[in-house]
Amino acid sequence: MTPKAGQETELRADAVRNRARILRIARERLAAGDTSLQLNAIARLAGVGVGTVYRHFPNRHALVEALSAERFRELIAEAQAAVAADDPRAGLHRLLRFALDRMLDDSDFAAVLESAADASAQTSDMRAELDQAVTGLLDRARLSGAIRDGVDAEDVRRLLCGVHHAVHPGGGARRNLYLDVLLEGLRPPR
Repeated sequence: MTPKAGQETELRADAVRNRARILRIARERLAAGDTSLQLNAIARLAGVGVGTVYRHFPNRHALVEALSAERFRELIAEAQAAVAADDPRAGLHRLLRFALDRMLDDSDFAAVLESAADASAQTSDMRAELDQAVTGLLDRARLSGAIRDGVDAEDVRRLLCGVHHAVHPGGGARRNLYLDVLLEGLRPPR
């Protein structure tokens, strides 16, 4: 029986090992400076067939999503901590700085955050969890008068991606200035 769209299936033990080996090789390639993540080369280095790689990761973006899962979970934890902060504006500022630092450090993670569509249900679930936390933070900030009405979690993500694109070529040298401009722009009109 084949799984229906959106349904996750439990992997056999050998498939779990193969997936872990593929991810390990991909991480090693990235650490060695090879950002191409060519699936055929990864298959060869992992000692598995190309079909095995494509079954787990139908394209490069799916592989990048899997490699970014840990960073995504860290970002969710930071967003949840920001919601619990005494000062929601300070929490938002800390969250945006944290996210931008991770994006500048890992352009593949930035691509996952910027992507309009997710390759895996896991990434969609993490994106929804992040959006839920950011929505809670924005609601608190709005109630305290710290941000304008009409700004939602997707707006914040898009704006942050814009800041990433603006500062990335310069190595992040203007990061603080651009984050300050973004935060000032989120304030209610005077």
